[in-house]
Amino acid sequence: MSDKTSCNGCRDGVGFELPITMAFQPIVNVAEGFVFAHEALVRGVNGEGAGQVLSQVSDQNRYAFDQACRVKAIELAAGLNFAQNGTHLSINFLPNAVYEPRACIRLTLAAAMKNDFPLRNIIFEFTETEKLDTVHLLNILRSYRAMGFKTAIDDFGSGYAGLSLLSKFQPDLVKIDMDLIRDIDKDRVKRVILKNTIKILTELDIQVICEGIETVEEYTALQDMDVKLMQGYLFGRPAVALAPEPMWPGDHAGLKNTA
Repeated sequence: MSDKTSCNGCRDGVGFELPITMAFQPIVNVAEGFVFAHEALVRGVNGEGAGQVLSQVSDQNRYAFDQACRVKAIELAAGLNFAQNGTHLSINFLPNAVYEPRACIRLTLAAAMKNDFPLRNIIFEFTETEKLDTVHLLNILRSYRAMGFKTAIDDFGSGYAGLSLLSKFQPDLVKIDMDLIRDIDKDRVKRVILKNTIKILTELDIQVICEGIETVEEYTALQDMDVKLMQGYLFGRPAVALAPEPMWPGDHAGLKNTA
């Protein structure tokens, strides 16, 4: 990795010209019936979807975009009383936009302090589909943990890091890739893979989140496997600048497929 520790690109979040907001999607604890977290998903303020926004991210403005997303997510979450309700805020971050963890976290810490948002209620999640410098990534994750943040791997099982990364660092949470969850009620092979993945993660004291759940049948299959944390359209779609009350499986009485 090239030496970027001088942070010449730091502009305190200025530099991403498209105005953004966040949509929030609930991650629910189905065993105890409460919202564990809301994931912040970027949107444009004029209705642009995530794809449109992300298409504007370049090597030149990646740092500014990453910083802007963090601050906006914290500001909105504070206004929606996440912390007071005991709800976590899950923020996606770009490891390649973090030059030096303790330098690049300053704006995040300032936003949390300004909005009285506890660091322990913030989850930083990253997707392992982009090939990363493992040493750099581990430095970020260990630094964030030392500061009091929670960490999560998103889309686990779909990318480069996988079990190799787990052998070096155990995050607080792992989100199972939705391709493994889709139609899991109909696919014995997927159930066997997930069952044994959950066993490994549980033995490592890592909480498991299954995402992309769209049907009651998928939910039931996961519940039978003792999955407690779930996310997907069955429970609620992302809502811009809102924290919607989730739908619970009991609310879908008689519903066979919500896709």
